[in-house]
Amino acid sequence: MNAIEIWNDIDVKLIAILRGIRPEETEPYVTALLSEGFRAIEIPLNSPDAYRSIRIAVQTAKIKTNVPCLIGAGTVLNVEEVQQVQLAGGNLIVSPNVNSNVIQAAKKSNMLSAPGVYTPSECVAALSYGCDILKIFPASNMGTKGIQALSAVLPSTTQLCAVGGVGDDDFKAYKKAGVVGFGLGSSLYKSGMHLDDFHAKAKTAVKAFRI
Repeated sequence: MNAIEIWNDIDVKLIAILRGIRPEETEPYVTALLSEGFRAIEIPLNSPDAYRSIRIAVQTAKIKTNVPCLIGAGTVLNVEEVQQVQLAGGNLIVSPNVNSNVIQAAKKSNMLSAPGVYTPSECVAALSYGCDILKIFPASNMGTKGIQALSAVLPSTTQLCAVGGVGDDDFKAYKKAGVVGFGLGSSLYKSGMHLDDFHAKAKTAVKAFRI
């Protein structure tokens, strides 16, 4: 399966954003996510030794589950970083902005491209460059009414993922507004948090998404 096929096959479209995670923490935290049904994991590149953590996450997923997963990087800003993520075994590229070179490099490498957008112009540009999904960021600023208005001017096949200030309690309303997935950062994981607390949050998030 290629990256977009994996995304489309995922029933719980939640991307766990593990900003700040260290390599030595990666295996147990990724294991906790997989055990609760997460199949998409983003490790931002401003985390300590991020590429090593991505490699560990990829290997953990291969060992712990037979289900294809999306694992890669966030805060990807240039083509060199896309290439480094690919070398680490990743297949997910999440960016905070619309960069045609990053999007096209990700697609050339058969990786899922999820650029950050906020305006109609950014959305249309990102789609024209070939991205797979649009990361609405910060989603809490736009709100459900803004997302509904934005969706009205985009192709019906566009997949929107809400990221930034959106948590478990917001899933139902945002899905009704047209969002298909969510990126969970500080509402799910904070650097240094206890593994048991993290595991409980992962369980709650998946349950909330399925309601």
